[in-house]
Amino acid sequence: MAMASLLVIGRFRVATSERETFHLAAADAIEALSSQPGCRAASLGQSTDDPELLVIRTEWEGVGAYRRALSSFDVKVRAIPLLSSAIDEPSAYELIHDWTVDGVTVADSGLAADAGAVGLGQAAGPAVASVTP
Repeated sequence: MAMASLLVIGRFRVATSERETFHLAAADAIEALSSQPGCRAASLGQSTDDPELLVIRTEWEGVGAYRRALSSFDVKVRAIPLLSSAIDEPSAYELIHDWTVDGVTVADSGLAADAGAVGLGQAAGPAVASVTP
């Protein structure tokens, strides 16, 4: 099976008075993100139901490409400040069943089998027994 692509969605609440400034910052952030290796698509969208709700959507070859992009100096300077103002909610999704005009792709998830049971800092530390060969 193929590796799952990654869809990243950042939603933003932007007052009408701040719209022009946000659009300029979003265009700059999208340019920085879309220039990174592994970025397949990037766009800015507006809710049809709420004029103050906007979204930046990016699609990546996989989680590794996205993480490497976030490490880029250009992205840190041009995109991260804006992305950090997004509504605080989960934003990254693996595309495990993806339909495009070219056909359907079914992919394995890269999510670890114990992802729901092991939290940050629990996989390593003084209380974790070492693995013996």
